[in-house]
Amino acid sequence: MARPFVVIIGRTNVGKSTLFNRMIGSSAAIVEDVPNVTRDRNYMEAVWEDKAFIAVDTGGFYTEPLGDISKQMKEQAAFAIEEADVIIHLLDGKAGLTPDDIELSKTLRASGKKILWVVNKIDTPKREDRLYDFYALGADELLPVSAATGYEFGELMDRIASLLPQLSKEESAYPRIAIVGRPNVGKSTLVNALLGKKRMIVSPVPGTTRDAVDSVCLYYKNKYLIIDTAGIRKKGKLGFSIERFSAVRAIRSIERCDIALIVLDASDGITEQDQKIAGIVESCAKGAIFLLNKWDLVHEPETAYKKIAAELLREMWFLNYAPMISVSGMEKKRITKIFPVIDEIIAERKKRIPTPEINRFIKDVTSGVPLSLYKGRRVKIHYMTQIGTEPPAFVIFSNYPAGIKGSYIRYIEKRLRERFSFRGTPVRIYKKAKK
Repeated sequence: MARPFVVIIGRTNVGKSTLFNRMIGSSAAIVEDVPNVTRDRNYMEAVWEDKAFIAVDTGGFYTEPLGDISKQMKEQAAFAIEEADVIIHLLDGKAGLTPDDIELSKTLRASGKKILWVVNKIDTPKREDRLYDFYALGADELLPVSAATGYEFGELMDRIASLLPQLSKEESAYPRIAIVGRPNVGKSTLVNALLGKKRMIVSPVPGTTRDAVDSVCLYYKNKYLIIDTAGIRKKGKLGFSIERFSAVRAIRSIERCDIALIVLDASDGITEQDQKIAGIVESCAKGAIFLLNKWDLVHEPETAYKKIAAELLREMWFLNYAPMISVSGMEKKRITKIFPVIDEIIAERKKRIPTPEINRFIKDVTSGVPLSLYKGRRVKIHYMTQIGTEPPAFVIFSNYPAGIKGSYIRYIEKRLRERFSFRGTPVRIYKKAKK
């Protein structure tokens, strides 16, 4: 179920990041970020009136001045036009209307997208006279807001919610596979290799995002939906800097998939951008397989494999459950090895453990390594139960949930995988007080 994108765009210092922080702060989305991988995201899940969406702060992508503000704004506008379901053109109520605001509004209006013209830094009704200056934009509606104090913030969020498309469940009988990775790792070649095998039949299936077309391929009577990742592997038609926004654009594909094939350049090693994309896969709770592409270019394969495996374990520790396969999209080597692993992970994501078996497991775990005291009191885990699949999710009931530290949750997950595998899929473990 892919969530719509709400993109905030505007000149520098109009308050984009402040509004973004307020939007995500008001949501019910609670995620545990992976340190140094997802903490500095400029996109985050937000929820308002039971409508979930991805908020995107374009200003956050420019942590350092680029010098050419005009070029910067054109890149932001191109990104917003191509990716957004709803665009917020944020304006500065204190500074008033500027020529840059007018030019940007013309570009956005020509896109045909849903646009909200929002005038920031208006913190009281008395300040709403600042709106008059902005009617020169020709907007049907101007929304006053103070991102800093929250004035009229609820009204703005109501308007955003009213414009969001209804989420549709992407019901598919086939596993949905997204091929993701940074530019130039060979994703398009790999897609062609996957779809070009003699035992695969390709047919177009209309995608649910923009003009993308997915492909259904058949491998030994099993069908797989390969999600079009053209937005990640190609430079946008409007010519903006793809590397700046590649992490956000990857969400489009990752959100829709069951399993993400994270493509790495075997001859390059692991980069920070690889880490960030892998972090998105983990935070979206999707299955994962690492594909070491361009293996045909690697010298001394056995030595290289051991070295990359160690590097993956160190740099991608938060996905240490994901299998690794060396492939060559160019020479179509070991491509068919991917499908049995996909089948295995799909089964692992749907696995359900009977409650008696789970409780025997948690009893063994807590008897082996007891919990620390919490405020001088003994912490007990009374029982554990599975509450969901895809990904597998569990709840542990305790007399003092706050006394169960993150390190102990990770210990439980490690033991859980030792006993029940859950290969290639994240596992979520929650804490709850026993009533």
